[in-house]
Parts: sequence; structure tokens; C-alpha cells
Amino acid sequence: MVRAPFGARLRVAMDQRGPICAGIDPHPQLMHAWGLSTDIAGLTEFSRRCADAFAETAAIVKPQVAFFEAYGSPGLAVLEETIAALRSGGALVLADAKRGDIGSTMSAYARAWLDDASPLASDAVTLSPYLGFGSLQPALELAQQTGRGVFALAATSNPEGRTVQRARCSGGTTVAQMIVDEAGSRNREAEPMGSVGVVIGATLSEIPDLKDLNGPVLLPGVGAQGGTPGSVAKLMGEYGHLAVPAVSRDILRSGPDVARLRTATTQAAESFAFLKQS
Repeated sequence: MVRAPFGARLRVAMDQRGPICAGIDPHPQLMHAWGLSTDIAGLTEFSRRCADAFAETAAIVKPQVAFFEAYGSPGLAVLEETIAALRSGGALVLADAKRGDIGSTMSAYARAWLDDASPLASDAVTLSPYLGFGSLQPALELAQQTGRGVFALAATSNPEGRTVQRARCSGGTTVAQMIVDEAGSRNREAEPMGSVGVVIGATLSEIPDLKDLNGPVLLPGVGAQGGTPGSVAKLMGEYGHLAVPAVSRDILRSGPDVARLRTATTQAAESFAFLKQS
């Protein structure tokens, strides 16, 4: 199947629906708050309501893969159904899997999330480059071939990440900056933006230089974790048009009513509408 590059499709979706990424995070606490059981039946209902709410309202939706994997093969079957429902409604899907390995194993991960033949195939997947950015090459190549995208973890907000991410490479740049620069090297001359994005915590006080990225920046941590439209605007500066704020718990706490979830998604998107003018 021939499709437009992920970066181009994401730009259109963000311009039409707003720039946010809605999350599907079936935490047991959230499922209880929705009056659902924490078994596979509850997971199925939680995911169905999210898909119904987000498929036609959000530009991109991020299912947190780990919460589905916790249920074994039945959970992965629910994830497959959720991905299909979201995409059939017009939303792009970002599988938050954070995969990273070398050689044939990385190739297998790439096929799972980026190959047309896989029932888990999404529009993009999150990857960990901390075995070396070059280890992601199988995924980068397959994403390019299939018109899909990747988001590489660069500067995360967890305190434990700082030791590695702020370490200096031999050239003097931080590891996080190196990852951003490596991603940007894959996005050169892409219009309107490239398909290799990075993940940067929305609650950080400083971030790597984005001038050469030309790709989307996923910003988890908006809402319950402290990120706001104002803080995202300050963090991204002149590169606000690349920002994809990830809003999960603030939207999901509006459930279980699907109409309320839709309204919360639209309101969140409207609160970040200024970003596309950056």
C-alpha cells in the first residue's frame, strides 16, 4: 500500500483536529474509577469507549502498550482491535511500545509495529535509542518504506534519565542532543515535516536545540503531571509548530461517558491551537 509519509499525514491531522495526542492508558485505578472490572472484559470496554471518543476527534492517539501486554494474548487482541477502530475513524495511531534492540531482534520489533502485514501495525511507534541510534536502523528503514514514523526517546522527564541523557559525548554535546540531531538528519528536506520524531518531557525546564530537527516532538506530561499550554509554549519557543502535546489522564478522567471524553479531547486540542501558528 502506498501512503503519504507519516510526517505529512500528521501535519494534516494536527491542522484539522488540533495538535494533541490523546492517550489510552488503562491503569487499574482508572478502570475502577470508570466502574469497570480490571479483567479482560474491563480492558475491552475501556478501550472501546476510548476508541469511540478519540477516533474522530484526536489527530493522533497513543495506546500505552504495556497495559495491554499485561493481559497476555487476550490483551494484545484488544490492542489490535483498538488500533483498527481508531484508524478506521481517521485518527493516527502511535503505539507507545518503547522498543529498542539490535540486529534481527530490532527488525522483528519493526515488523510488529510498522509492517502492513502485522495486525499491530500503527502509524508510528516509540523507540528507545539507548543501544545507539544506529541500532534503530531496521525500524527507520521500514518506516520509510511503509510511510510510517518513529519517535525516539530523547530527553525524558523522569529523574533517573538525567544521568544518561545529560552526559556529554566526545564532541561535547549531550546524549539527548545527539539523539535529536540524529533524528533531524533523517528529516532533511522533508515537507512539511519529517517522520522521525523525538520524545521530550513537557515538564523539563530546558530541552535540546531543535533547530535542525524538522520533525514532530511528542511532549508527554501535560495535565496531571504539570505540563500546561503556557509551559509547552515556553519550552518549544519558535518550534511550537512541531509540538505534539500528549494529554492522557486529564482527558481520561472525564470518562466513562463517551460524549464527555470527546468534549474533553476537543477542549484540550483547542487549548493548544496556538501552536500551529508558532
